[in-house]
Amino acid sequence: MNIASFAPLAVLLPILGAALTFLLIRHSRAQRTVSIGVLSVTLLLECWLLASVWDGGTAAVNIGGWLPPWGIVMVVDQFSSLMLVVSSSVSLAVLIYATGQGMADGDEDAPVSIFHPTYLILVAGVSNAFLSGDLFNLYVGFEILLTASYVLMTLGGTGPRIRAGVTYVVVSVVSSVLFLIAIAMIYGATGTINMADLALKLAELDPGTRNLLHVMLLVAFGIKAAVFPLSFWLPDSYPTAPAPVTAVFAGLLTKVGVYAMVRTETLLFPGDTFNTPLMVAALLTMVVGILGALAQSDIKRLLSFTLVSHIGYMVFGLAMSSVAGLGAAVFYVAHHITIQTSLFLVTGLIERRGGSSSMDRVAGLAKLSPLLAVLFFVPAMNLAGIPPFSGFLGKVGLLQAGVQLGTPLAYALVIGGVLTSLLTLLAIARVWNRAFWRKPEDAEHPDPVLLADPAGSARGDRAGQSNVTLLPRTMVGSTLGLVIFGVALTVFAGPLFRVADQSAVEMLDRTSYIHAVLGEGAPVPALSQPGPDPAGVPPASGEERK
Repeated sequence: MNIASFAPLAVLLPILGAALTFLLIRHSRAQRTVSIGVLSVTLLLECWLLASVWDGGTAAVNIGGWLPPWGIVMVVDQFSSLMLVVSSSVSLAVLIYATGQGMADGDEDAPVSIFHPTYLILVAGVSNAFLSGDLFNLYVGFEILLTASYVLMTLGGTGPRIRAGVTYVVVSVVSSVLFLIAIAMIYGATGTINMADLALKLAELDPGTRNLLHVMLLVAFGIKAAVFPLSFWLPDSYPTAPAPVTAVFAGLLTKVGVYAMVRTETLLFPGDTFNTPLMVAALLTMVVGILGALAQSDIKRLLSFTLVSHIGYMVFGLAMSSVAGLGAAVFYVAHHITIQTSLFLVTGLIERRGGSSSMDRVAGLAKLSPLLAVLFFVPAMNLAGIPPFSGFLGKVGLLQAGVQLGTPLAYALVIGGVLTSLLTLLAIARVWNRAFWRKPEDAEHPDPVLLADPAGSARGDRAGQSNVTLLPRTMVGSTLGLVIFGVALTVFAGPLFRVADQSAVEMLDRTSYIHAVLGEGAPVPALSQPGPDPAGVPPASGEERK
């Protein structure tokens, strides 16, 4: 039996786990065991799927025996399986972190009866989106993860969370409605929503109709991916949620939007029709996002703006329509999911240890908790693109592709990418200098806990009692594990870049995807055959960049 036949289990296992954890509402320990066990098994399955397509090849699974284009189809290729492994690894680390936080806080921020089943539903929605082979199933995946995210964002029921949740829900509903309207129009124009079938039929449409459908999908996915100017909602929404929720949102949800953009741009709308607008949007996203980060005094909001800013790098890679650019973008997506999640988890530890995430109140953390300083420093330098970390490697790949493209706009993006990286380093340095390096008494509004005598705190004096308790080992361990995973992306950058390049070749060529879904005899439109890479290398030789 084909290994890809087990792909639906990546969606089914979390859903079954959610049902079981819901039945175990009154048994918190059993809930935690089931949710962590289910995600662990799911991750192993997805690693198996990635291994099966590591050297190329695409496989499709027809759900219920219905043949395409009529039935639901799930497609496993290098890009989707890599995203599954990275997203589930991050989700598992965040789940363990949240479990530790819940046990330490009496589940105030993560109620057992709600958090575990909702979180597993969120994971199922993400996996479904990555595997979807038709637009409506992709829409279903988005709605599953968004419905779960509405619940997770408003956990605790505080005023700021409810207000942020309202904004988030409204924006998400608008983007979903646009996506659904686009699906209806595409079906009306072509008679199908199967993406492999659409790759054939969209090419036959009138260019004006095709461009209208293209723009509608770009806008819908641009909102979900937080591409400027459609990113206004994110910095006000994410920071109010509990730390583990913010971390998984920052790491995964926007990347599902980026994934949808990459998949539809390469499969449904190949060519360079909208490359220029995408490049302009990428440049504005990078620059405006990082300028917003520099103006923040709260670490969570600062990281939320850097999240927006670095989405621009991924859109830049997509807009170049080359193997080098798209391969670097795929690598950067995997890198950014891991690093951004790590930083938000560390910020949760900062809040717990220092009493706040505001740089006006937190100081002296390097002396108070050296381990916490290390946990922040490593992913922070990775985000800023300091060599030899994976952030540096991904950015170099993107900048090289931009230079190879050689257009004035590409050079502007190369300059913008370098400037954004430098400003990211400046923003991170501000956090380090103010929250970790300076003395507590130098803070504008220092928390009394930071000013307390460490020895007295250790004896349990009231001044430090709330914060002296060591950070829960489960929270620290899961954060450390994710930081190590981020470092592993650097150590194994060669093989990962090889997979990223191969996935870029397959996506730009489209042949393996179309044949996996529709059969070997299905024609591939001439428009799908990309020209040579800007460096003059044919697309099929993406590995030569290594």
